[in-house]
Amino acid sequence: MKRYISCLNGFYMQSENKQSYVTSLILVGGLFFIFGFITWLNGTLIPFLKTACELSNFESYLVATAFFASYFIMALPSSAILKRTGFKKGMSLGLFIMAIGTVIFIPAAMQRSYAFFLLGLFTQGLGLTILQTATNPYVTILGPEESAASRISMMGICNKAAGIISPIIFATILLSNSASINENVGKLNEQIAALQKKKLPFDSLVLEKAQLLDELTSRIINPYIVLTIVLVVLAALVLKSPLPDLQDEEENPDTDVAVHPSIWNHTYLFLGALAIFVYVGVEVLSGDSIIGYGKALGIADNETRFFTSFTLGAMVVGYFVGIFLTPKFISQEKYLVICAILGLVMTAGVLMTEGRTSIYFLAGLGFAHAIMWPAIWPMSLKGLGKYTKTGAALLIMGIAGGAIIPPLFGYLIDSMGSQQSAYILMVPCYLYILYFALWGHKAGYKKS
Repeated sequence: MKRYISCLNGFYMQSENKQSYVTSLILVGGLFFIFGFITWLNGTLIPFLKTACELSNFESYLVATAFFASYFIMALPSSAILKRTGFKKGMSLGLFIMAIGTVIFIPAAMQRSYAFFLLGLFTQGLGLTILQTATNPYVTILGPEESAASRISMMGICNKAAGIISPIIFATILLSNSASINENVGKLNEQIAALQKKKLPFDSLVLEKAQLLDELTSRIINPYIVLTIVLVVLAALVLKSPLPDLQDEEENPDTDVAVHPSIWNHTYLFLGALAIFVYVGVEVLSGDSIIGYGKALGIADNETRFFTSFTLGAMVVGYFVGIFLTPKFISQEKYLVICAILGLVMTAGVLMTEGRTSIYFLAGLGFAHAIMWPAIWPMSLKGLGKYTKTGAALLIMGIAGGAIIPPLFGYLIDSMGSQQSAYILMVPCYLYILYFALWGHKAGYKKS
């Protein structure tokens, strides 16, 4: 009878743990959807703010700079914050700071102030940095280490699904009829310049232009009010949720300190941060440049505007394949090797083929990219013990690759006179990821 009761208790605890595990995955998946939704809005905000705030091309791309700079600046402070708050409270805090960033957009729109918009973006990035520094290692230690890539792939699907949805929604709201508004503003500027030369009054034209731009900018207010409310509600829900506040070895007093004498002994962590840097760089580059590349090849605008979705679609397929294959059929280390080689092959296809075939190779890089983030994270954090949160912060700093590698690509286009030839920049990036997959993740690693 005692044995029977013991079996029942064991079955109950196992079922309860499984239910808690699934619930946690769903809740964290929702968080990945949210920061994917916010992150992929930048592509819509750039052309919108360029028109609304009358910006140059260089000024408009400060949207990305403000957003990515926050990752680099806030990553290490995020680690210190999480040491005090724990994972769950850290996630809630990140969402609340993001809500502060979205609410800044309201006075920014009312005043049509680009500086305020950049401040809002930077603040959103600060919150996202805390959220990512918490959620990525959380997913890694939520279950077995060997299946970490599979779990992070699930999170990637949530992230990229949001990336497909958010630009469609916001482009419909913000960019509808924006081309004609931009054209009308251009005509008004010409008329104002002509009147200025003749020293005639032009105040009425300035007022007309301001009203036109104010009306355009006001479109952003209601969507960002909704976003703010959603983020505040989510922050409260996460705080009250049944998410277990997992303890990594950093918080375990029984950790063998002799195994982790200094973070500098974990060479593979720093090599992993560089792998994240080059990976994010080529991911952003392939997604953000494909529309311009299609235009450079003479493909019509009504087709090229969907090209980024092709890349994201390929990534989603790659995530599903990764979930199916790892770790049951192939380890995350071996799969990363395969995908790094695939990245080199696809890049060769972009460089050596012509027309739409070259576009398909570029979009296909999304498939190769899908496993990279999910695999590099656990391979870089394994065995860190008390340095897990600091290690996660260093990896988050690697996201700055998305702010540095694309401008280098632009410089190569100007220097070489060919966008297609400039994709040669991707080759050393994939070679480094291949190095990390084969040897780099073992450098300085000691089992506890």
